[in-house]
Amino acid sequence: MPATPYASGGGPDANRNHRSDVGRRVALRREQLGLSRTEVAKRAGIAPEYLRYLEEEAASPTLPSLTRVARALQTTVAGLSGVAASSSPEPPAHRGELEVLDTEECHRLLAGHSVGRLAVSTPEGPAIVPVTYTFTGGVIVFRTQPGATPSHGDGEEVAFEVDQLDEALTVGWSVQVAGPAHLIDEAEALGRLAEKANEPWARGDRNLWLRIDPVRVTGRRLRFG
Repeated sequence: MPATPYASGGGPDANRNHRSDVGRRVALRREQLGLSRTEVAKRAGIAPEYLRYLEEEAASPTLPSLTRVARALQTTVAGLSGVAASSSPEPPAHRGELEVLDTEECHRLLAGHSVGRLAVSTPEGPAIVPVTYTFTGGVIVFRTQPGATPSHGDGEEVAFEVDQLDEALTVGWSVQVAGPAHLIDEAEALGRLAEKANEPWARGDRNLWLRIDPVRVTGRRLRFG
């Protein structure tokens, strides 16, 4: 295959001076597989120009980008980063570990999103449904219609989850909340909630407001090793 062009003003040594360790490993692995930059870029879903930059310059790729390149090259992020050469007892298939989130971080993630999943018991059995919600004053509030699945949570212990996952990259986080749900009927409180409501899916006549008082809040985040 065609040789990689060198930087102007020198031969191979001059080119290596501008390359990062990651870039050298990417180029070496690609050549071992007999793949062109275009082929690898297509597999990784990135621009060929970016792959050229990664190989030839002292680039600092983001974790998602490097993960895509690693998978396209049938290797791991650790391998391209040089970690695989260590004497660590971890098997090569190891991709990361779960980090336990503290309550403050769980609350921050809850406050930063507006769609979650509610697990509730119904006359037909357990059900999990998506709901739009607002996290305010340390509680989760949402509204629904009389008789709708979420309304069965009134007076019951429910579970609630918010997450953000990327299965292709095997990264993400999840926050789970458990506690009693109660109907809100105070007029003043309802007025304040209507003003704060963050409801991108709001449709129909939903005049029942419920709150979940968190008793247990847990969270996990997948971090690469």
